Amino acid sequence: RELKKAMPKTPLQMLLRGQNLLGYRHYADDVVERFVERAVKNGMDVFRVFDAMNDPRNMKAALQAVRSHGAHAQGTLSYTTSPAHTLQTWLDLTEQLLETGVDSIAIKDMSGILTPMAAYELVSEIKKRYDVRLHLHCHATTGMAEMALLKAIEAGVDGVDTAISSMSATYGHPATEALVATLAGTEHDTGLDILKLENIAAYFREVRKKYHAFEGQLKGYDSRILVAQVPGGMLANLESQLKQQNAADKLDQVLAEIPRVREDLGFIPLVTPTSQIVGTQAVLNVLTGERYKTIAKETAGILKGEYGHTPVPVNAALQARVLEGGAPVTCRPADLLKPELAELEADVRRQAQEKGIQLAGNAIDDVLTVALFPQIGLKFLENRHNPAAFEPVPQAEAAQPVAKAEKPAASGIYTVEVEGKAFVVKVSDGGDISQLTAASSAPVQAASPVAPAGAGTPVTAPLAGNIWKVIATEGQSVAEGDVLLILEAMKMETEIRAAQAGTVRGIAVKSGDAVSVGDTLMTLA
Repeated sequence: RELKKAMPKTPLQMLLRGQNLLGYRHYADDVVERFVERAVKNGMDVFRVFDAMNDPRNMKAALQAVRSHGAHAQGTLSYTTSPAHTLQTWLDLTEQLLETGVDSIAIKDMSGILTPMAAYELVSEIKKRYDVRLHLHCHATTGMAEMALLKAIEAGVDGVDTAISSMSATYGHPATEALVATLAGTEHDTGLDILKLENIAAYFREVRKKYHAFEGQLKGYDSRILVAQVPGGMLANLESQLKQQNAADKLDQVLAEIPRVREDLGFIPLVTPTSQIVGTQAVLNVLTGERYKTIAKETAGILKGEYGHTPVPVNAALQARVLEGGAPVTCRPADLLKPELAELEADVRRQAQEKGIQLAGNAIDDVLTVALFPQIGLKFLENRHNPAAFEPVPQAEAAQPVAKAEKPAASGIYTVEVEGKAFVVKVSDGGDISQLTAASSAPVQAASPVAPAGAGTPVTAPLAGNIWKVIATEGQSVAEGDVLLILEAMKMETEIRAAQAGTVRGIAVKSGDAVSVGDTLMTLA
């Protein structure tokens, strides 16, 4: 609303994950319809609608809702490569989206793996066959995006995504100014003024300084993505998540595991939420030391067909394991959902009343906020006028005065951080470094509680995170494989199951508790 007030003539665009909306599960059609209605009312003009499975059934309700409310519906091809993906794959999906009803088509290259020649061929073939406006979105992570955009422009693409130079490259997009200069004086001249763009770049150069602490480690390009196909945003998230798990040194192992998990899940594209699902499962496989020792709830959902069609069949053994004798979902997943908006609204109003939260004038906006972000929505509403409850406002790093040279320090051991990685150094008289060892990437945690001898087998946290729900109760008898509790970590819910039959003793956590890797959650006697 504030952006629209400031820029009333500028179309505002958002990403919409089809039936997932902004969440990590499918929502009933009545929620999709109401969300789109409110988004348009609040100032949104263009909706880039995509589905992580490239299943057009999952985009249909959202696209129809967008058009019914007079906004621009852009259907999306989430680009990926695999033995299952050919040029015909993308032409077929384009045709299906056009049959559903769209105003334009976007090619979403979220990992930066679209080669220049593939971009030229794909754009040429779509424009040759269909009379539709075509847009290209490429991430700069691998170094091919600038070339891909140029070849796509030669092939007749109608629009491309760029970012102002001070916010471009690495995990983001090619620089706007570079493309403007490249096309100047050609038949594709943009008409944009480089000097005016520089003023914008200068402004955001200062803004970016405030967020220095949140930036990933990528300084240039990362060729590993050509194999792992990890989207730019996901790579930064993986680095952050592994730091939280005190496992920053495991990044290469996780990147190597991601393509294997993706193959097990039917060569699905890696885009939200499947990128998070595959990434989290890869982290679990690496950190637990055993592939699929723990299967995340969302991974199981893909195996069961709850997210829609996969490009090729999933791993049969894994699917049988999670189905436990049941049948996979073959219909449009949302067809199994009953209307849920009224129930969601009643639940949010009840919780707001219990916590003394004043809902907004248009209470439906708050209802949708909690519905789409159930783990943090209420906390946001409770503290929306108290930003300090979340995190301090980032401040630009102040220039540090140069200190006068002093006498070399006496011998000592120090921790020095270099490009985000900590090292322990021993400094001798005169300042010589006599020993250099990598330090832990996270503060040393206190040892987790250890179950007393004879008390049973401890059930420990495989990941650092928050306890979402404790399922088991004190004294309950459980069988091997029973769900004991649900851990929320890395934006995913991970079920912690019993490794053996036994009786639950000494439950040490409750909902909302933060836990570290290895913490004892309960014991099985």
